[in-house]
Amino acid sequence: MPESLTTGIYAPTQVFYHPETEDLDEETIGRHAVRLARAGVTGITTNGSNGEAVYLSRDERKAVTRATRAALDAAGFSKIPIMVGASEQSVRGTLELCRDAAAAGGSAVLLMVPSFFKWAMDTATIERYFTKVAEASPLPVIIYNYPGAVSGIDLDSELLERLAAHPNIIGTKFTCGNVGKLARVAGTVKPVSDVVAAAGGKSPYFAYAGVADFILPAVQVGGSGAIVGAANVFPRACVNVYNLAVQGRLEEARDAQQALAKADWSLTIRGVPGFKAILQHYHGYGGVPRQPMGALSEESAKELCEEIRWMMDVENSLHDVV
Repeated sequence: MPESLTTGIYAPTQVFYHPETEDLDEETIGRHAVRLARAGVTGITTNGSNGEAVYLSRDERKAVTRATRAALDAAGFSKIPIMVGASEQSVRGTLELCRDAAAAGGSAVLLMVPSFFKWAMDTATIERYFTKVAEASPLPVIIYNYPGAVSGIDLDSELLERLAAHPNIIGTKFTCGNVGKLARVAGTVKPVSDVVAAAGGKSPYFAYAGVADFILPAVQVGGSGAIVGAANVFPRACVNVYNLAVQGRLEEARDAQQALAKADWSLTIRGVPGFKAILQHYHGYGGVPRQPMGALSEESAKELCEEIRWMMDVENSLHDVV
């Protein structure tokens, strides 16, 4: 039985390869997930944009989730849920990935809007896509609103609120960065949070920030936590912002959020190669992205690591939860 989702910080994990072959390095994939679990993340997200899912075959996607689940279980983290990216361009293809995610140990799927035929994706078509997938998916669905990855398609709050009525659509990841939209959805749907309880009798709904620079604002308007790439390199710092926010320690939370937002920008402008360069420098693993994505040059990697060194000092001043 998959573990249920809960509130808190989810890390959309990187994927790692053997440098000579570009084959998956499943041992490092698992080791990375365990390190993040020890740092206090609530859950892991596999096969997302940070996980280079568009470069992976269907079998590789299954292997990433399976290796992550096995490593977490072996390290005593069997209660940590795994959210699995399962986006494809068709309903049929998406459902294949949803079934794969369930078989590999996933707890929920994270789905973006199909965007290759953008001209065909009007509001009615988008609503039909999510509804049809939700009706047949063996796992509950989290909608991934990420305009930058889907040709600028940005789901509005009215559509998200309608989709939230489906019993197998249980949340949204707001990588649009729109706090107002999250607030509107939260005000209508009443998502699960550590601050505001879910409406009685309603299925759980989760509203997650999708960028590390608005964890605090998201919590303050009723959000459920965050699914953020920065948790790969600053997991304790991300968890700290969230914990301070839900504890109502707002001045401390504001200071921690401002620091995290500054450091997160250094990551955002470098993307996946930047994450991997930091992991390689500070943890001895990371490597390079799968081609054709290029790695940072040695000079650029050194510059990045110097640029975020102050934040690594903050991260290292915090403690693992286990």
